[in-house]
Amino acid sequence: MSLHLRQQPPPPPSVEPDQFSPRAAVYGMPHRPISSFLLGRAGLLAVLSLLVLLGILLPWSGPMAALFSSSSSHLGAAHGSLSRWKDYTLAQAAAFAARNRTVVVCAVSRPYLPFLNNWLISVARQKRQDQVIVIAEDYSTLYEVNRRWPGHAVLVPPASDSQTAHKFGSQGFFNFTSRRPRHLLHILELGYSVMYNDVDMVWLADPFPYLKGKHDVYFTDDMAAVKPLNHPHDLPPPGKKGRTYICSCMIFLHPTRGAKEVMRSWIEELQNQPWSVKKKSNDQPAFNWALNKTAGQVDLYLLPQAAFPSGGLYFKNEIWVKETKGMNVIIHNNYITGFDKKIKRFKDYGLWLVDDHSHESPLGQI
Repeated sequence: MSLHLRQQPPPPPSVEPDQFSPRAAVYGMPHRPISSFLLGRAGLLAVLSLLVLLGILLPWSGPMAALFSSSSSHLGAAHGSLSRWKDYTLAQAAAFAARNRTVVVCAVSRPYLPFLNNWLISVARQKRQDQVIVIAEDYSTLYEVNRRWPGHAVLVPPASDSQTAHKFGSQGFFNFTSRRPRHLLHILELGYSVMYNDVDMVWLADPFPYLKGKHDVYFTDDMAAVKPLNHPHDLPPPGKKGRTYICSCMIFLHPTRGAKEVMRSWIEELQNQPWSVKKKSNDQPAFNWALNKTAGQVDLYLLPQAAFPSGGLYFKNEIWVKETKGMNVIIHNNYITGFDKKIKRFKDYGLWLVDDHSHESPLGQI
């Protein structure tokens, strides 16, 4: 049976059928203007309720939509950012950071982020921070540095354990430092000059004015014995072990054939002298053998000791420090092992900058 032909039950006695005029018209009941409904008590209450409901919901609709939209955007951006840094290459980082085809490089794992920050403050004071590339040894460091300072960190696989602070002489330390010449050779082959620093260093002045001439490799002596202020800049004579004691922690290289040859020789020496429980080697002896074996073919330059002293000289010879006051450029906190011991020594000499000057670092407070 058709809906229009179905018999309808009579309305309750107290209710006029035409009060429901929109629906009554469907059932063939007399039509009454809608204004009558709106002016009735029930109509007014319904309209007021609707207005109150709209008044509550509408103001929130924009912000809530924006909130969810913003959250989705941030999540997507974060995921995209992480993916981008994971695929970021050393070539891209060098192109981003280089000034006058020159970069400043360090290598860092997560436990040493405070030392990185301390070093960066000193570098920033010399207006060289934009040239810095942080070679992250783990993804945690890669993401943290690039989150705070986009584009300045890169990871060259494989990644290491982010929680391990390798002790000097350990196999982990050897594995960490033995990657150094490969990174430097890669940068040289890209056509950039490169300065390498360990992050347990502090700059007191700009080192670049001391990189005179166009030599292939610039380096510092790791010996604590005092040299004359006008000492020669040639490779020093070998020590008791048949090799020199040049520091592998502060090096400057031009992208020349000679510098590349030294890096290749360093890599070869590391392969010939792997770490063992008996020897507990590190990268520095191999670097010295590489310098000794290529000395006649490569233009080498020993940097002035007064400007680039070893930790064994600066922290242990007060008389020399007074005599060379104002001449020191980079201080190396070596001749001591242990994370906490290095921090204490820096603090004792007023060189631990992160506690009071973290705002000067491009990373901020870590």
